Amino acid sequence: MIRTATTADASAICAIYNHYVTDTIVTFEERPVATTEMQSRMAAVLEKLPWLVLEHDGTIAGYAYAAAWKTRIGYRFTVETSIYLAPAHIGRGFGSALYGTLMESLRAWNIHCVIGGLALPNPASVALHEKFGFTQVAHFRENGFKFGRWIDVGYWQLSF
Repeated sequence: MIRTATTADASAICAIYNHYVTDTIVTFEERPVATTEMQSRMAAVLEKLPWLVLEHDGTIAGYAYAAAWKTRIGYRFTVETSIYLAPAHIGRGFGSALYGTLMESLRAWNIHCVIGGLALPNPASVALHEKFGFTQVAHFRENGFKFGRWIDVGYWQLSF
């Protein structure tokens, strides 16, 4: 089941996200995020854009959301998306279901341009974005730093 997230989901979302914070290069945060901080982040997004969770067997297996790309008014129809799955639920089609629902929601919100930023290498995320029609528009070399090394970042774009 895919539904709109609420701030009551923040603890489960933190459990998923903090795995990526502490164990991967997928996010450039380096310290686990507290539930109260996640609640604040969620509330800010939910005021203006979709934040979705995917439930499986009564637990949150993943989440996806869109956030403003930039603050200037001319960017109001452009968003950046994020998607995270609990490690036990990767490879089961949940990412495609969740991202597909997010894309449908963004069309309904009258969004024109969707941007996905990916720490590289990340073949699974590249494949997910390209499955939905995103094309790579940028590749920045060594502009992120985590775990004592420089990391590339790529940007993929989809226009409706």
